[in-house]
Amino acid sequence: MKKRTRSILLFLAIAGAFVAGSWYGQREGVTPTNPGAHETLHRVELAQAAHASGAPAVVADAATSSLAHAHAAPADAGRDVAFLPPGTVNVSPEQQQVIGVRVSAVEESSATHTLRLFGRVVPDETRIYRLNSGVEGFIREVSAATTGSQVKKNQWLATFSAPDSRSPIQAYLVTLDVLDRAKRGGADSPAQLAAANASIQLAVDRLLNLGMSPAQIEEIGRTRADLPTNIRIVAPAEGFVLARNVSAGQKFGKDTEWFRIADLKRVWIVADVFENEAHYLRPGARAQVSLPNQRKTFPATVSAVLPQFDAATRTLKVRLEADNPGFALRPEMLVDVKLPVSFAAAIAVPAEAVLDSGLTKTVFVERGAGRFEPREVETGWRLGERVEIVKGLSPGERIVTAGTFFLDSESRMKLTAERLNGNASADRAGNAPQAEAHAHGGHHH
Repeated sequence: MKKRTRSILLFLAIAGAFVAGSWYGQREGVTPTNPGAHETLHRVELAQAAHASGAPAVVADAATSSLAHAHAAPADAGRDVAFLPPGTVNVSPEQQQVIGVRVSAVEESSATHTLRLFGRVVPDETRIYRLNSGVEGFIREVSAATTGSQVKKNQWLATFSAPDSRSPIQAYLVTLDVLDRAKRGGADSPAQLAAANASIQLAVDRLLNLGMSPAQIEEIGRTRADLPTNIRIVAPAEGFVLARNVSAGQKFGKDTEWFRIADLKRVWIVADVFENEAHYLRPGARAQVSLPNQRKTFPATVSAVLPQFDAATRTLKVRLEADNPGFALRPEMLVDVKLPVSFAAAIAVPAEAVLDSGLTKTVFVERGAGRFEPREVETGWRLGERVEIVKGLSPGERIVTAGTFFLDSESRMKLTAERLNGNASADRAGNAPQAEAHAHGGHHH
């Protein structure tokens, strides 16, 4: 019986050992075969967080070395590494693929960029007509023309009466009679005629100041009829009514604006431009103006007038002038403006390739064998997603255009480690003479 029990216990022990061995083997089978890839992904996440927050990119602990140490250059390349600038990092092709590093060649070429601006239609100030009163009076009649109505030249708009208008009208008629009697009496000397014409012009100016139209003044002089009881307000030019400030029976004072009319055959477009882009808009430059959601475009020209600065938006107001066939462009409409700008041959790189710290601008240049050198550059214009490099790069060099934030984190981390190592070496060098002096002093005793 004891023998049988011993056999059963032995069998159970063997079976348990087999099950434990199988479980351990399965556990070892799912262990990552490429820990470096997981480490790289972990470092990418930490570097992204550090880059986004602006904190120092210290993403390694005591048990984790930087990419420059984990993927050191071969022994025969050690001589070349010694000549590389500080902060140069070494990234294997596998890790470049993981972190999304992309490299492209630097090229020098001319380019044409299209500035896209937002604009607003306003009337041409030289084509705006304001009808103001020069005397107190009452509005007697008003036409059907309202704000937005299109009117013709000399079209009747309203009628008013003013007690103070009778004297200027009488003075005008008397002046005409004096001129007629002088002509009939043979007073045809140049001096006399000039004096008579000057008197008539003075009388006409007084009537114009009242608000009387030239057409009605001419009619009064031609008919010599009784003094008109009402004065007509007419449109001085063809255009659209921008403002109407009269109604029947209204009493108005001196300098009251009755109507404002604008000729919209030609309009202005006022576009907002950032300060760094304003110098590209040269007088006479051609642009295209279009209405949003409409298939209508209008050629426009940049005006020679200096742009006006808007302190509220910190933009410059650039004026463009455009013909307006069919009056499709109305005041206060919002439009899109496209202005092509041509540049001379220059080195331009993607904006993502340039790291701007506020004080310096840096790109990473490929130096071969997975090594990337941080290099300070000077930039020029920036339009869209392209930046001009004025100094620091040459055509043919290859730079990093994607994944630069991770390389920057690695570079700064390496520079920090090098400074720490340098300080530690300096401390050891400084302590060595003191230790030697203590040693000699003890030996003397």
